[in-house]
Amino acid sequence: MLAQTPAIACTTLMTRDASGGVYHGRTLELASWLPYNVVYVPAGTWLKSSTPTDADKALQGSSRYRVLAITVPVDAAGSNKVVEGVNEEGLSFSALMYAGAVGPQVRIEQSQKALAAADLGAWGLSQFKNVAEVKAAMANQPVWLAGLAVLGGLKTPLHYIFYDRAGNSIVIEFADGKQSVNDNPIGVMTNGPELSWHLTNLNNYSFLTNVDKSTGSFNGVNVAQPDSGIATAGLPASNTSVGRFVRAAYYSTYVEKAKDPDTAIVTLAHVMNNFDRPRDITIDQSGAVANEGVATTGKAAFSSEYTTWTALTDLNRGLLFVRTYMDVNYAKFDLAAFKDVKEIKAIPLAGVAGSSIDATQQLLAGKSVPNAE
Repeated sequence: MLAQTPAIACTTLMTRDASGGVYHGRTLELASWLPYNVVYVPAGTWLKSSTPTDADKALQGSSRYRVLAITVPVDAAGSNKVVEGVNEEGLSFSALMYAGAVGPQVRIEQSQKALAAADLGAWGLSQFKNVAEVKAAMANQPVWLAGLAVLGGLKTPLHYIFYDRAGNSIVIEFADGKQSVNDNPIGVMTNGPELSWHLTNLNNYSFLTNVDKSTGSFNGVNVAQPDSGIATAGLPASNTSVGRFVRAAYYSTYVEKAKDPDTAIVTLAHVMNNFDRPRDITIDQSGAVANEGVATTGKAAFSSEYTTWTALTDLNRGLLFVRTYMDVNYAKFDLAAFKDVKEIKAIPLAGVAGSSIDATQQLLAGKSVPNAE
C-alpha cells in the first residue's frame, strides 16, 4: 500500500550539441518508489490498448519500431505502461503529471478503435518515427482517460511530450473536455497548468540572460558583485511546476552546445542536476492538497516528493541513461545492441545500479610523494 496517492511531478527538456544533435533529459518525482521496469520491445510485437467495456474496440496492432522504455504497472493485474522511452528512429517520449486532465467523452461503440491515454507512449513509440507522424495520427485517433489504480483511481492525470531527432516537439493534453496536440517550440514541459499557460508565463521573464551584469551605480555610489552568477538571480527558486518550467527553459536555452555526443550527454546530466530533489526538502502534510493538486492520503503525517530517477536520452544514437535515487552515476542502455533480439526483455529498474568506481586501491598503489618538509 502506498503511503500516499502519488503524483508524477517531473521536468523534461531538450538540449542540442554543436552539430544539432538532440538530447532529452527528464526527472521523475514521487513520494514513494514504484516497481519500474526497463523494457525492450522488438518490432513486430503485438500490442493492445484497453477500453472500458468492449475489448473488440481496443486499438491493437503489430509494432513497427524497436523500443527501449521505462514502464510502471498501473493496476492489480500488473499491466505496464510506458512513462519514458525512445525508439530506433529517435522518437522519444515522456509522461508527466497533469492533475487537471479532463478528456472528451469518447463513445467507444461509435469509434473505429479506441486508445487509452495511458498507452500513448507505447503506441507512439512503436508506430511512428517522428513528431509529425504522431501529430497527424492524433488528429483521427479517439483517446479516453481511464482510472489508474497506481494513481489512486484518478482518470489518467497526465500529459505527454514527444521529441524527435530534428528537434521537433509536441505536447498532448486533455483539458476542459477537449483533446489537444500542440507544438512545443521551447522543448520544455513540467506539470500543470497546460502548455499554453507556461508559454505565456515566459513573457514575465523577458529580462533573463546568461550574461552577468556585475557592476552598477546607485546615486553615484558604484557597486560590484565580487562573484559570477548574478545572471541567474531572477530565476524562480521554487520546485513548483511553474518555477521548474522557467528554469528548464533557461538552462536548455543557454547551456553550452557540446562538440561531441559523449560530452553532450555529460552536459545534459549537469543540467538535470538542477532539478534533482532530495527527500524532505519540501514536505506535504497528510490530507493537504499538494502534488499537482492531488490530496495526500495514508497513515504518514507527512510525505516528501523526491527524484526517484533521472533519464538522459541521446536521440541520434539510441542511448538511454538512467540514475535512480540511490545511485551517483548513470546506468547505460544501448538500443542498437538489441537489433537482432526478437523477444521482449525486461529488468527491474531497482536492480540497475550506476557504475561506481572505488579508487582507494589505485591511490594505495600510487606513486609515493616525499614530504615537502
